[in-house]
Parts: sequence; C-alpha cells; structure tokens
Amino acid sequence: MALKIRMARGGAKKRPFYRIVVAESTSPRDGRFVERVGHYNPLLSHDNAERVVINADRVTHWMAHGAQPSERVALFLAQAGIIPAPEMSARPKKSAPKKKAQERLARNSAEATPA
Repeated sequence: MALKIRMARGGAKKRPFYRIVVAESTSPRDGRFVERVGHYNPLLSHDNAERVVINADRVTHWMAHGAQPSERVALFLAQAGIIPAPEMSARPKKSAPKKKAQERLARNSAEATPA
C-alpha cells in the first residue's frame, strides 16, 4: 500500500478549498482517504494563519510509515518546518516564443542597434 500526502479539492465552483489528506496512491483525488491531516484555503491572504493548517504530529507519523508528500504539500511542510525544502524542478515556460520567433527577435534587435 503506497501512501501519499496530497490535497483533495472541496468547495464550490470558483471557491476552492483543499483538504490535506493521507490517501492510497491508487485512490481518486477527491475519493477515499485514510486520514485528514490539515487543510489549505487559497482564498485567504498569504499572511493569514488559517490559510494552511497542518497537524505536524500526524504528518510525521505517516511519513515514518512511508507516506510521500506531493510536490505542493512538500512546500507547505517545508514552510511549516516539518521537512527540509525540496528542490523544485525547472518548469518550462509555455508562453515563451518558439525558436523561429526568437531568431526573428534577435535579428530585428541586431538591425535596430546602430553599429
């Protein structure tokens, strides 16, 4: 049984609220879970103490039993001081211009610059 510490979405349309849960890796995102260990409300301001609430004792218990946090939950746990900060992988920038457009921009900027 592979366990994950991840978020399960709740709340109404356009009003998200996430429970931080320990669940089997094969169960659906909002489906069956083993235990609820916290919650996250993205609608609250960043400095609000109720934005992310985590039960540190239960998280450390489940991590000792082999539960692996998801990437976002690992960031929350690092901010709470429960685990060291994970290394974030490089994210591709989908909005960046493609290769030919970058070449065109470089060519235009070289022509515009007086020599």
